Amino acid sequence: MIGRAIEKSIVKDFRYKKVIVILGARQVGKTTLLGCLKSDKEKALFLNCDNIDDIMFIEGKTSTELEYLLSPYDIVFIDEAQRVKNIGLTLKMIGDLKLDTRVIVTGSSSLDLSEGINESATGRIIEYNLFPFSLPELAASTSEREETRLLEMRMIYGLYPEVVNEPDDSRRILMSLANHYLYKDLFAYKGIKKPELLQKLVRALALQLGSEVSYNELGNLLGVDKETVENYIDLLQKCFVVFKLDSFSRNLRNEIKKGKKIYFYDNGVRNAILSNFAPLELRNDVGALWENLMVSERVKRNSYIGNYAHIFFWRTHEQQEIDLVEDIDGVLHTFEFKWNSRSKCVQPKLFSNTYPNSPHKVITPENFWEFVR
Repeated sequence: MIGRAIEKSIVKDFRYKKVIVILGARQVGKTTLLGCLKSDKEKALFLNCDNIDDIMFIEGKTSTELEYLLSPYDIVFIDEAQRVKNIGLTLKMIGDLKLDTRVIVTGSSSLDLSEGINESATGRIIEYNLFPFSLPELAASTSEREETRLLEMRMIYGLYPEVVNEPDDSRRILMSLANHYLYKDLFAYKGIKKPELLQKLVRALALQLGSEVSYNELGNLLGVDKETVENYIDLLQKCFVVFKLDSFSRNLRNEIKKGKKIYFYDNGVRNAILSNFAPLELRNDVGALWENLMVSERVKRNSYIGNYAHIFFWRTHEQQEIDLVEDIDGVLHTFEFKWNSRSKCVQPKLFSNTYPNSPHKVITPENFWEFVR
């Protein structure tokens, strides 16, 4: 069993008698994690809200009914809770009851679940995000040396649990994931009127990995307006398929102020979308894959350790650029990602003059562990 970084934190948070909410894409291991949070001696209730019977068990219940249904158990799991109507109100009532029963909720998207929570259950929940395995999680099970040896495979096939555990079947698993599971919630969502448009958009984003994207250009490519593109990308973020970095700008007139870069949470999913699992020596996107892996690992790291840093990229109209700018308590840290360990890259003088005392590092396969730990 490969341990998850958030497991100990969740156990510590039980003492607050709040509802624990775990959000993450399908197939990232949420259900497996739930099993790890239960001891053999505890009386547990497991509700899978992909099943209508389990939805009806909890949906539309009063506070009194919820107390009657849940209090006989030591721990209650509500899996895929985004399918429960008005789940935010239900979690609010559970939180207000302050039961000795521990209640843990998962959702494979933040569409209805997160929005409902924000409206109704603020202050009554503790929210976590769960991602595909992180490199440090795998290294804790094997070693950093072993994971360094497997680095090229991780860049191509990614870090979804089933892919890691069944490497010989990686292609089939990833193609099934990219074609079916990832979009299951999106296709049922009222905002998706053209599923084929969504798939074309995801492919366009996969082709532009590591590059600045233009909603106008994507709209022209797909034959829709930029508002539709923005809406669909927002939904893809809420289903944990991609995430967005905005451009960093404060002082300079020639800094790009409204730029955006889109990354995938998992390299394997991105490559499956393009049906390209070629080895690194036959690819022309190795730099983009390395950048995507490192940025996604940093997102996981910051989330798991509770680091509330803001991350950006930086670029000027004269094409000076920095891959990642991280704002930590007002101090700017800058990073460049180079697959070739012999590559040299210094912080652009314009940036260092404008934002002095901003530490700069080049992240390569020889030194990346300090960056992702």
